[in-house]
Amino acid sequence: MKRLFCFKIIAAAFSLILITSCSSSSVYNKVYPTLNDGKYDSEFPYRNSSAQLENISNSVKLVNSIAFYTSYLFNESDKIRAVGISGLNFEKVAYEKVFFNRTASGTATLINKDQGQVALLTVAHVVSFPDTIISFFVNQDGSLSNYVQSISIKSKQTNYVTDLPDNGEIEILAIDKVNDLAILGRSYKVEQTLKLVPFAYPWGKSSDLEWGSFVYVFGYPMNFKMVTKGIVSSPAKEKNYFLIDAAYNRGFSGGIVLAIRDGVPNFELVGLVKSVPADFMYTVRPMQREHDLDYNPMIPYKGEVYVDKEQVLRPGITKVIDIEVVKEFIENSKQELISKGYYLKDFFSAPSQLKLKEVH
Repeated sequence: MKRLFCFKIIAAAFSLILITSCSSSSVYNKVYPTLNDGKYDSEFPYRNSSAQLENISNSVKLVNSIAFYTSYLFNESDKIRAVGISGLNFEKVAYEKVFFNRTASGTATLINKDQGQVALLTVAHVVSFPDTIISFFVNQDGSLSNYVQSISIKSKQTNYVTDLPDNGEIEILAIDKVNDLAILGRSYKVEQTLKLVPFAYPWGKSSDLEWGSFVYVFGYPMNFKMVTKGIVSSPAKEKNYFLIDAAYNRGFSGGIVLAIRDGVPNFELVGLVKSVPADFMYTVRPMQREHDLDYNPMIPYKGEVYVDKEQVLRPGITKVIDIEVVKEFIENSKQELISKGYYLKDFFSAPSQLKLKEVH
């Protein structure tokens, strides 16, 4: 008798689950009638997606790059021209030798982990520094002179990615400066890469984006890993980029942009953050030296001054490289990668098993 009673309770509970599921399905179909239209969603996700976003965030890494230069300074009376400057003995001609460095930081995404061979995707300008920098004297009218003031030669460059083994130092495997894309990589022992989580969601189509499509953006603004949201404008129909209104700070370059097709958890990679509009502003500043005390604004300054060129970002307009350009870059780089021992799987053409549909 007790057993029969238990069976009745279980059957009643199961029926309640079915009714609730069908009711939920009916509600979702009424509230979100276009949720299963095969297009990218333009509304805020209707359900929690924190678990999926956390999984995606594990593949997003901070990349830092530093280039070291040796700079040779010349007198204007030497009348050194750019033509033929490579044949000069800089050590003898220059009146001074100066050492300096340039740094950059951005976002890279782990896209491949195979037999210890790690590859990450980022934008080129984060890891690309000129080999040679030449500056010229300025004439009295403000125009550039024909005579070289200094020449700076890159002596070394180091790229490193947080959370990777061996201090994260990594090399540039392939780079496309025109489209602003780069693949970074390094070969490790298999056991060193066991905890690394590659990006495993489908690579979508930027051409399917529409005005108002909703996107998530991952990156490292100011060295903090963050996720933010945005709305698509000017979709990439006949060009290599599209615009989003997501907040942008330095470090977001190279961040991944994800759209949602027919509801979470159907995330798809649709682009890489490239840049944001910026203006340059010139300001006159006091000359600061190491160990100088803070300047007291109540006391008139009588020391040396210099002109500082400062970049002012215009947030709210972020340019994104569309995913088709990224796919083409990887395809064109395959032979170069193979020659270096890296075999990237064809992850963006094969259907992903992570693209799930809700079952009602």
